[in-house]
Amino acid sequence: MELNKEVLDCMKALRRRLRDEQAADIHLSQPNAVDAMLEGCLKSHDEETRRLGQRLAELSDQPQRVAKPVAEVELPVGNPTGSVRIYRGQRIYS
Repeated sequence: MELNKEVLDCMKALRRRLRDEQAADIHLSQPNAVDAMLEGCLKSHDEETRRLGQRLAELSDQPQRVAKPVAEVELPVGNPTGSVRIYRGQRIYS
């Protein structure tokens, strides 16, 4: 994979978002940095993070690792018991 300006800009933006969302400590110099970022995108519920993950997968020639769009992500079925609150854009059931 060629590391050009577009790839590095995407990786920097994605690294920043994953650090804020998931407290992921990914360094661009790691040999598995792209794989770690794509894994983080698959776990993310944020649409912008998923979009950046899709872009990184396209740029790194790994289209099989492209994250599903948010509309296709499975959501809990039924009404949860107890209270629901939103924390960093995610539903927290208690």
